[in-house]
Amino acid sequence: MMQLTKKIYSYKFLLPAGIIYFTFFLLPTVISLFFSLTRWTLTDWEFIGLENYEMFFTESSLNIGFRNTLIYAVVTSGLKVIFGLLLGVFLCTEIKTKGFLRSMVFFPNLLSTIAVGVVFSSMMHPSRGIINMGLKLLGVKGPDWLGNTNIALFSVALTDVWKGVGVATVIYIAGIMSIPRQYYEALSIDGGDSWDRFWNVTLPLCRPAMNSVIILSFIGGLRTFDLVWAMTKGGPGFATDLIASIIYKQYQAGFYGLSTAGNVILFLGVSILAFPLYKYLSRSEVDL
Repeated sequence: MMQLTKKIYSYKFLLPAGIIYFTFFLLPTVISLFFSLTRWTLTDWEFIGLENYEMFFTESSLNIGFRNTLIYAVVTSGLKVIFGLLLGVFLCTEIKTKGFLRSMVFFPNLLSTIAVGVVFSSMMHPSRGIINMGLKLLGVKGPDWLGNTNIALFSVALTDVWKGVGVATVIYIAGIMSIPRQYYEALSIDGGDSWDRFWNVTLPLCRPAMNSVIILSFIGGLRTFDLVWAMTKGGPGFATDLIASIIYKQYQAGFYGLSTAGNVILFLGVSILAFPLYKYLSRSEVDL
């Protein structure tokens, strides 16, 4: 009897978190699944089965949206992994201003995404933008960063990397700082140089941090909406349309059931891509 009482008592500590999880995740998820099967407005709804899903997959811009979303996620996550690692290693060296530099690297993440989008849109203006004006001084004619269908998506992706690489850097710094110093000392005794320290100690043992960066940045790239909408609204044409922006356009047009079905599809798509990736990366981690 006493064991049962203790067990019930311990579960009481989980109750507040369980209530929050149910209220803000499970319940909205179930409601979304239901309303994705309906044609609804703010005052009325009609059950139509899988019609919304059939309509969503017949969207003319959907193939472009899927392709752009995958490209965007791969480019942004890849660059964050690389630049975050380089910055993390650099900011873990014995430099006098590393505290200030760490703050500067993380600072862009504190800025509003919409504000960053608006500012970079101005900076990337083909004739009055500061980027092309700087290139002009060097004798180089800058491209139309957001108006050229071939580079618009990559221009937004680079802006995303600038804003989000600080989080990746902080995760790497935490991973590198958790590596026992004895490994570096042993390598120094064996005559290892800086490259050996990085390749044989830092890189393998910060793999858990790298895996976290890959998963978080990849999922973030698949779900991106606000930066793309602030900078291009999916244009020019459909060049920067992502799945999230297509869903938002359906909301704007008043197709609430259709856009809800799109959100469910996006959720399932992210889960299908992220969970196998997480399982694969977890197998390659090195225990300290």
